[in-house]
Amino acid sequence: MDNLKNKRVLITGACGTVGSELVRALLQDKNYKIKSVIGLDNNESELFFIDQLYLDDSRASFHLADIRDRDVLTRAMQDVDIVFHAAALKHVILCERSPHEAVQTNILGCENIVYAAEANDVKKVIFTSSDKAVNPTNVMGTSKLMGERLMTAANGSSRKSNTIFASTRFGNVLGSNGSVIPIFKQQIKKGGPVTLTDTEMTRFVMTVEESVRLVIDSAQQAQGGEVFITKMPVLRISDLAKVMIDLLAEHFGYSKNDIEINIIGSKPGEKLYEELMSDEETRRAVELDQYFAVLPAFRGFHNIDYQYDSLVNKIVDDPYVSSEATMMTENEIKDFLIRNNLLDIPEDQFGERYWPGDKEEKQQ
Repeated sequence: MDNLKNKRVLITGACGTVGSELVRALLQDKNYKIKSVIGLDNNESELFFIDQLYLDDSRASFHLADIRDRDVLTRAMQDVDIVFHAAALKHVILCERSPHEAVQTNILGCENIVYAAEANDVKKVIFTSSDKAVNPTNVMGTSKLMGERLMTAANGSSRKSNTIFASTRFGNVLGSNGSVIPIFKQQIKKGGPVTLTDTEMTRFVMTVEESVRLVIDSAQQAQGGEVFITKMPVLRISDLAKVMIDLLAEHFGYSKNDIEINIIGSKPGEKLYEELMSDEETRRAVELDQYFAVLPAFRGFHNIDYQYDSLVNKIVDDPYVSSEATMMTENEIKDFLIRNNLLDIPEDQFGERYWPGDKEEKQQ
């Protein structure tokens, strides 16, 4: 953890699930020994609350800012050593409905991060991406892929800049805001039904703690332009629903046989499975002990000799598709949920998922 010692760290999206956990980890884990944490977010209310949470920690400061504003970012990054860029529009459905907004935040916002980091000679920038960026079928995934490409391009496009840019790509963060666990929990609390889009839908999953460890580890290992990908377990969403019904139905006063599961069908932009890498990426990837690292296709001006202490294999021939991976059993899912305390999270307020066109259809 020496490369974080006495460093000034800036986190965008500091009020989000990953961003707030990054703040907590860096400030509370004594192994990191950071000098200061600057948190940026455009959510005024949540920013106030996180500011109050760390009121007594002189290393923490939080500021209202939008990554769409290049000038604000450039001022905020003065004297910053490391940037963790976690701010994004992440909900597939809302990005489908408002693609222009996704471009403004997820693509142009990344471009602003690059500009501000280079202007201030920031040492490292780590961008948090998604497995939906692989062969994307929706706006959100496409915008995340462009964010990755901007980071990789920035690393090799300037002769003068010494900033190291890299990305992290991970799967569904179970328990995050708007994710499936709080939705299922609220549906079970209401007595059902639990809604599934497709019984064969599979996903790579991880906890927020694992996602944050990936982000921080990536800062440790990044040499320039890589995309780091966590090795993750895979589950069927239908199995997750069954396990949650088994664990929670009686807690909310129902028999597990009372809770129905309704299949509502997949919607625009939604994939039945996810991929960790494209076939093209596997040809320039290496395997590490806990991760894969996809090396840049174009090295630019910097001739980097990529060397990793935890190298397992220089050849990767499997793109790791969730539908073809070994699935977690229902018992393994149960242990995963309990071990990571994922069922104690607040349930979703509404317990209902909607899609572009649903409201319009109801009005007809």
